[in-house]
Amino acid sequence: MSANESPAGQVQTQPTATYESAFLKACRREPVPHTPVWFMRQAGRSLPEYRKVREGIPMLESCTRPELVTEITLQPVRRHGVDAAIYFSDIVVPLKAIGVDLDIRPGVGPVVAHPIRTRADLAQLRDLTPEDVSYVTEAIGLLTRELGSTPLIGFAGAPFTLASYLVEGGPSRTYENAKAMMYGDPELWADLLDRLAEITSAFLKVQIEAGASAVQLFDSWAGALAPVDYRRSVLPASAKVLDAVAGYGVPRIHFGVGTGELLRLMGEAGADVVGVDWRVPLDEAARRVGPGKALQGNLDSTVLFASREAVEAKTREVLDSAAGLEGHIFNLGHGVMPSTDPDALTRLVEYVHTQTAR
Repeated sequence: MSANESPAGQVQTQPTATYESAFLKACRREPVPHTPVWFMRQAGRSLPEYRKVREGIPMLESCTRPELVTEITLQPVRRHGVDAAIYFSDIVVPLKAIGVDLDIRPGVGPVVAHPIRTRADLAQLRDLTPEDVSYVTEAIGLLTRELGSTPLIGFAGAPFTLASYLVEGGPSRTYENAKAMMYGDPELWADLLDRLAEITSAFLKVQIEAGASAVQLFDSWAGALAPVDYRRSVLPASAKVLDAVAGYGVPRIHFGVGTGELLRLMGEAGADVVGVDWRVPLDEAARRVGPGKALQGNLDSTVLFASREAVEAKTREVLDSAAGLEGHIFNLGHGVMPSTDPDALTRLVEYVHTQTAR
């Protein structure tokens, strides 16, 4: 990849083999030969080949093996013919890399041994260096050589979602401890999110400099917030992350679940593409987000358990809703569910490509 220094001192990427791909064209809101398709969690438990190569290997360990990461990331590209790969990892990988004592427990999710509840607890969060995640650089190098003209999406968890895990100590339905800190000690909360924004920015920079063609910031749990709280207590940290990688010239996607009331704010945070879950039709989402942004989404993941005819009918609804958009990337409204039939995903890609061929 050729590169030069931007005025801000960041590496400014130049057009590569992926530049003219349908996915990157849609991100840039340019005409496309067909609506591009990829799926959140496309590499994972729905694929028998994934279960085979991951057998007996803990999740976080699997994320540190470059050849295994490469194989898992490529599996859905080979099987489904999607228009982009997404780097196989987990949102807590950068936290583990800087020494936070955590693990991913099967059936539970990330569990933190010593939750952050006081200012002294912030000492767990040192800066992330490229050396901390050298396996990411190696894996992306392997991947980009294999993928050729197919773009690779890098990703990271947004500061609010990472903070929620760190403060709660694991997954939560109520976020009571995180919200208690946000409301009751706003200075500590702001410092926590700012530190996480630095870590997340560094993690995304590593992926972009290694060859990722786009990045997605997952704020999985932001839908738990009222717009006023998001604007005041969360948006500044997300904006810091997205601004930190703006100089690289790669598209930035911002996605959260249950964020229908936050769509405009998530766009304001600095995204080029706003991901939309299944609850809001794309034409309405476009009205909420405002002009100048591409949209990504948003078929309900559970539709894939219905008949082929039902899947096509619901897909047609999504495509019709997206007909007037400046740029549209077809995706699910959340991740692929583990028990999804892989053939249903393959058929869905083919259907979208066929129906939208220009």
